[in-house]
Amino acid sequence: MPNEATHIAVDNAGRAPRLAQALARIRWQIFGGGLVVLGCPTAGAVVFASDAVDMIAISNGALASALAMLTGYVGARRLVVFPGVHVASLSLPAFVGSYGGVGVGLVVGGVAFASEILLASCILATLFFTYAFLVQRRVRRPRMAVILAGDAADLMQFDQVDWMPWTTPKAPPAGVDAIVADLRADMGDVWEDFLARCALAGVRDYHSKQTYEALTGRVRIEHLSENYLGALNPSSAYVRLKRAADIAAALIALVLAAPLLAAVAVAIKRDSPGPVFYRQRRMGYRGEPFVIWKLRTMRTDIDGPAYTEGEDPRITPLGRWLRRYRVDELPQIINILKGEMSWIGPRPESVELAAWYAQELGFYSYRHIVRPGITGWAQVRQGWAAAPDEVRYKLHYDFFYIKHFSPWLDFAIAAQTVRVILTGFGAR
Repeated sequence: MPNEATHIAVDNAGRAPRLAQALARIRWQIFGGGLVVLGCPTAGAVVFASDAVDMIAISNGALASALAMLTGYVGARRLVVFPGVHVASLSLPAFVGSYGGVGVGLVVGGVAFASEILLASCILATLFFTYAFLVQRRVRRPRMAVILAGDAADLMQFDQVDWMPWTTPKAPPAGVDAIVADLRADMGDVWEDFLARCALAGVRDYHSKQTYEALTGRVRIEHLSENYLGALNPSSAYVRLKRAADIAAALIALVLAAPLLAAVAVAIKRDSPGPVFYRQRRMGYRGEPFVIWKLRTMRTDIDGPAYTEGEDPRITPLGRWLRRYRVDELPQIINILKGEMSWIGPRPESVELAAWYAQELGFYSYRHIVRPGITGWAQVRQGWAAAPDEVRYKLHYDFFYIKHFSPWLDFAIAAQTVRVILTGFGAR
């Protein structure tokens, strides 16, 4: 989050310019977006309109652009709230998707519209609202008071928030968005009464555990209880909807990827001796083992551990390229069609490693409550992990995904995966 904030000059009192402050507000984002994103393309089209037929098409194009802009804006706002996400990588697909959907609807419905308005509006919407979201992150930083008891003090290491240590249980703090406390800590009756008075005064009370999750995108498993696990059960309705979407996307991807898979298969056979595909038993949905399919990226005549090391000598030159751009994962389309995997979910581990992790890490097996995925929240946030401490850290991300299991988070992960593929982040 902080590394994407645009640089905005501030005055001596630490205030951002008025224009930046206005742009950080929702009503001014919509108003400004309407002027720039809708007004400019429509005005340009009206100037060059030659007859009434053109005006009808212009009107339809302007109305369609307004619908697409608002749809994309709502969707983008739902996506950029997830911690650590890159604004540009989410706003672009949000607006391209909304404008594309509206455009397809107009074409299918046989409605005449000015396509140049829709295209220009889409470009302007992506640029304008991406900048607006970046400004909002910079200008409207949350300011929170924190009671220095228990684990709450540890939150002050995160610089996404302006923290105010609060040491006296007298008057509720002024000028803050919320007050954070570790509700598991033994603070005493005085502090509990203070938190109640803060709530009555309109100051929000946040548990340090939820605040940590919102700032990091992770759920700590060290403090989970049996009651808390019940809150992690994913929505059964979305499980079914996601399964249908997985099948549809897998069928399309199988057709599109077939020529690439054929070409890569030939290249693998020429690159090194051995089979084209690599198969391994992995721990899957509800703890059921399954056989995962991948393109072979390693030599078969060199022994090594079950997991891949940083500069593993077994990886072939072609295999390193396949891993960097995740092409080796494409055969898992078959696993998706068989119901063993999803496009998005916790990454499946080998059966042997999963059994070992389950002994070393409490609650590890609970990650199998959803289908494993080709990509996931942990993959786009952390990348590759093998050591127990790294896997524990990765498990925090898996539990965050399960807790916030939704189409919004899946869309955010899909958009972030494009960036991961282009940059090679987390590849081994």
